[in-house]
Amino acid sequence: MDTSTYHSPFDGRYTSAEMNHIFSDDRKFSTWRRLWIALAKAEQILGLDISDKQIAEMEQYAGDINYDVANAREKEVRHDVMAHVYAFGQQAKSAAGIIHLGATSCYVTDNTDILNIRDALQLVRSKLLGVIKLLADFAKKEKSTPTLGYTHYQPATPTTIGKRASLWLQNFADNLSELDFVISQLKMLGCRGATGSSETFMKLFHGDESKCKALEMIIAANFGFTVPDNGFQIFPVSGQTYPRNLDFQALNTLAAIAASAHKMALDIRLLQHDKEIEEPFAKNQIGSSAMAYKRNPMRSERICSLARFISGLPTMAWQTAATQMIERTLDDSAGRRIYIPDAFRATDAVLILCSNVIDGLVINRGVINARLDAELPFMATEAIIMKAVEKGADRQTMHARVREISLTLGKAVKDGTIPPDRVKNEMAFRINDDSLIPLTCDEVYELFDASKLIGRCPGQVDNYLSGIINVILASNQDIVVDTKVNV
Repeated sequence: MDTSTYHSPFDGRYTSAEMNHIFSDDRKFSTWRRLWIALAKAEQILGLDISDKQIAEMEQYAGDINYDVANAREKEVRHDVMAHVYAFGQQAKSAAGIIHLGATSCYVTDNTDILNIRDALQLVRSKLLGVIKLLADFAKKEKSTPTLGYTHYQPATPTTIGKRASLWLQNFADNLSELDFVISQLKMLGCRGATGSSETFMKLFHGDESKCKALEMIIAANFGFTVPDNGFQIFPVSGQTYPRNLDFQALNTLAAIAASAHKMALDIRLLQHDKEIEEPFAKNQIGSSAMAYKRNPMRSERICSLARFISGLPTMAWQTAATQMIERTLDDSAGRRIYIPDAFRATDAVLILCSNVIDGLVINRGVINARLDAELPFMATEAIIMKAVEKGADRQTMHARVREISLTLGKAVKDGTIPPDRVKNEMAFRINDDSLIPLTCDEVYELFDASKLIGRCPGQVDNYLSGIINVILASNQDIVVDTKVNV
């Protein structure tokens, strides 16, 4: 690597080689050439004077990009597409006169962008399925493990570790549905010339509109843009470019995935603060240059950081979609070259990190149980009220008495008068000693059982996994779980 110039952190630090390749120059310019070959083949089929020799020569150099020639030519003409038309023609000499015949630049640039977006969305989909599988396994394993619930980040009624994970899982599963919809709606730009009117092709085919339509269908089929029983996936109408709403929809979906990842990672960071759950920590990993004991949630923090970056990119895509003047304007180009690849590369990195964190989550059961024990007497107050009502007490009176006892006891714990490990006994004694509450110490102790305070959590997890998640996983058998984090 040349260390004298800037390199994006996505190049080797965060993003997978597969995602980086999708947006590489080799992929871009070889796709341009594939599109030119598809155009020439379609034009030949429809009767234009293009020989098998010309097509064969183009195919011979489809992946052999003469960058030196193209770069030198671009400095002269200030036009990247025409520079590569020239460079391709320098190799496939017999075809030089028919390369790009009838097309405008957006035929190769926009259709390549769509092909890249399609493949990048599919790669995101595979990484997202990997996260879903890991979370499903984790939720199933921990479905009955009681843990303190939190609302307003304050102790609340117990839940289970698996139920909490199922909330993260549900967000990602919803993202998958949205992602699949966006993929299903993708269309090629087609091949229609400078303003989308197909005027040049009408001239080439001597006014035969059916051949103009057939040209696009042949090209679309060549790149897999067909739907059984529905024909070809091509935008019905267009200006010079494909509608930039497509970019906005794709990036919005990535931002939704990032939001789900941020939610999970932030929860893990909060729980790691209390030492209940910890993300994986390598044997030789250093948490702090000063504080040797530190185990920082750096992977989860990176997820949040990258997710925050992704969240801002749909705004730029929206602005581009909203300001494409008339049939097109070129002020979209520079920005799209940056924010489309980076949105996908950041999402790829986020999903890899999510899989890595989920796969290595450490459950500190001792800490979880200790926090439960300290808060259980307060968590059990509703159960105490209901038990007293079962024995004939007035509900409102019981609520008032139990509320007074629990608030007094809570204050005593906070000011240090009563240590946390004596809260259970103190609550039981005070309930027993209250003449209006018809419960004994033993009856109160029986209610200090976290497994009796988790409601339907195990059943909810089972129902969700069997009814929805397992169906998703069964229909996606070839799931690759990517947990390899470079740094």
